[in-house]
Amino acid sequence: MKSVRDINVQGKKVFVRVDYNLPMDEALNITDDNRIRATLDLIEYLITQNARIILASHLGRPDGVKDEKFSLLPAARRLAEILDRKVLFVDDCIGEKVEHQISHLGEGQILMLENLRFHKGEKKNDLVFAKKLADLCDVYVNNAFAVSHRTQASITGITQFVLLAGSGFLLEKEIQSYRDSVEHPKKPLIAVIGGAKVSSKLAALENMLNFVDQLIIGGAMANTFLKAKGIDTQSSMIEADLLETARTIIEKADQKNVELLLPNDLVVADRFDKNAETKTVVVDEIPAGWMGLDIGPETANRYAQAIQKAGTIVWNGPMGVFEMEKFAFGTQVVADAIAGSNAFSVVGGGDTGLAAKMCGVADKVSYISTGGGAFLVMMEGKKLPGVAVLE
Repeated sequence: MKSVRDINVQGKKVFVRVDYNLPMDEALNITDDNRIRATLDLIEYLITQNARIILASHLGRPDGVKDEKFSLLPAARRLAEILDRKVLFVDDCIGEKVEHQISHLGEGQILMLENLRFHKGEKKNDLVFAKKLADLCDVYVNNAFAVSHRTQASITGITQFVLLAGSGFLLEKEIQSYRDSVEHPKKPLIAVIGGAKVSSKLAALENMLNFVDQLIIGGAMANTFLKAKGIDTQSSMIEADLLETARTIIEKADQKNVELLLPNDLVVADRFDKNAETKTVVVDEIPAGWMGLDIGPETANRYAQAIQKAGTIVWNGPMGVFEMEKFAFGTQVVADAIAGSNAFSVVGGGDTGLAAKMCGVADKVSYISTGGGAFLVMMEGKKLPGVAVLE
């Protein structure tokens, strides 16, 4: 994969696909600008190279229709504030208006295009739309790891029409962190997998059995594994159609000598509510009609002790409903253990990145991925389409 460092961008029009899919409040104020900050090193590099910088991203799901609440103008303004330099903005991403702006773009100047998904061609990977994007630039750079598992016009289609294409610094960091944690880890390698559904992480779980020394399961997905072992999980969330699959994963782990850790106690509640009545019970003593919403303290401490022995840790998914204070303890204990470990630790994006932030460990782990979905695809052992087209 060619890096942007390997391409002469001096004075060139460089189209950079970024991921500025930022959280905003009802007043359209950006509530977290980490995805902008993750791209600053590349932007500053391109400025020093006197490139003419064209930034493109999506925001939300406008379904191919222009909608002001999904405009990237707030992102352009925030980037200008952070860089303390002018960031131009154009209210479309293709067409004469955009071409005119780019033709007048000076060396080292930045232009942000409007939301790519205001055009249906973006998500459909329409090649006519992709060519119009390609015609705007001399060089294409993919710096949007979080959407590189998608086959879309600005990720894969555009590469068919540009002469020069390469990876940005953030994409390179993401790929390298995965290789360091899974393909070339310091042993033992421990995967901590949580979240709500086995189905969303099934392929990743099966693939990780080929790499890991220990697999720690938490979150609601642990309920499905417990049920598969014959434990009455009462009203806990399970995926009944995956019980046999869970049994197979348990068997494969045993065959491959991978230690599979499941909860032995749970924090249970009489309903899914932040004000619910709760109690801690061993896994086979859940009261009738109650549900497991967090791993119990004994399980949390057992997991923490296991984590301390790791050489490398991959964490994807919280241990419980961490957004509710009553069910955040398990995630907090595990997060603190990962942060306090001497291991190289990689945190999957999405909910896990948010959990790391809420637990106060975001700056204490080795690397937090910017993309949950893309991270999972790599954990499944698959190539990301947005990376494959650059190879």
